[in-house]
Amino acid sequence: MRRFIGVAAIALLTSSTAIRCLAEEGALPKDVFPESRNRLPLLKRENVTDRARRTYDTAVANFAGAEASGAAIRLHASPVTNLQMESPVGLPLLQLAILTTGREHDQPFEWSLHEMQALAVGLDPAVIDVVRRNQPLTKLGDKEAVIIQLGRELFRTHKLGSGTYARALSVLGQTGLVDVVVLMADYTRTCAILTAFNQQMPPGFKQFLPLPFAPPDDVYPDSKSRLPLLPSIAPNPATVLYTRPMTPEGTGPGHLRRHGAGIKALLANVQHRDIDLAVLVSAREHDSQYDWTINELAALKDGLEPDVIDVIRNRKPSGSLEEKDASLVQFGRELFAKHTVNSETYRRVVKVFGEQNLVDLVEVMGQHAAEATLLAAFDQHLPPAQPPLCCPSANRQQIRSGTTH
Repeated sequence: MRRFIGVAAIALLTSSTAIRCLAEEGALPKDVFPESRNRLPLLKRENVTDRARRTYDTAVANFAGAEASGAAIRLHASPVTNLQMESPVGLPLLQLAILTTGREHDQPFEWSLHEMQALAVGLDPAVIDVVRRNQPLTKLGDKEAVIIQLGRELFRTHKLGSGTYARALSVLGQTGLVDVVVLMADYTRTCAILTAFNQQMPPGFKQFLPLPFAPPDDVYPDSKSRLPLLPSIAPNPATVLYTRPMTPEGTGPGHLRRHGAGIKALLANVQHRDIDLAVLVSAREHDSQYDWTINELAALKDGLEPDVIDVIRNRKPSGSLEEKDASLVQFGRELFAKHTVNSETYRRVVKVFGEQNLVDLVEVMGQHAAEATLLAAFDQHLPPAQPPLCCPSANRQQIRSGTTH
């Protein structure tokens, strides 16, 4: 099953007729390009490197992966293999972007491991504390302040104001800004799987992030997560910090993902409409108009019932739904709105889908959470002929207050 490919795909197909039509229809914000219908200029296929072209093609061919729009946005990032380690933005600021993402998702494992890495690469502890305690940005340097503000706006309001975008563009440059947002998007996906399976700190590791809730205690004593410990494998050298593994053995997103079987197995094990439901829950909880609209169209074709879609779109109680649908809707709502999934909700959904399928469904939801981050940052608009099918994000602002969280 393939997704509807939006206008960002046209950026690589470079149809002159399509470009002319897009420019002529609809009023767009001043900082949105009419050809791409987002804040980044149109990229023509002949101007993209072979490596970038292959990355794009892989992304759009991957069911439940990055949509054409998000894949096209990623083409504007630095042409490096490991963005976290090689972007010209620099290691300290990239770690700041990751910490901001972890903070905004109340993700203690991600925060704690990356706080150690951030200190190791030279990020000022005072800057880290501003993020940890949700403090004002007035005393920070321009780059540090704009990265934190970028994350706070994106993850609290699910949109990015023109003023903040213009400031970030001026301070970081276009490529640097894309690098930062792409990294935030990728770690949004990581936060999803860590939170879904309640990954806690392993013995000997301190949690450095204050939380507004007490995490559930339904974890295995050896993996410190809801999933059992798997046999060890050789560590990836890229995840090693000096001589100590960045991710302790048997914990972290890599270990959790090993419990899944991948999208092909998921497609064989569950109905397409179940995957569509997971996608729509993620899009709705991130107020992602673009992601919702193109995936509602696909979901209807796959047989997802309109009344189920209506419950998700309008955030109605899920009690009217069948258990399979209700359990997944509740799971997604807690995951993305509360940043914690209670024990009963987890038991309920894993009873229906099983651990392996749930891991793969969470990966789908995390991928679309990452997609929503990219679309919001660069203000992706729908094609002019496609009306929006969901609600704007104005009713979902989640502004935090106070100096601690």
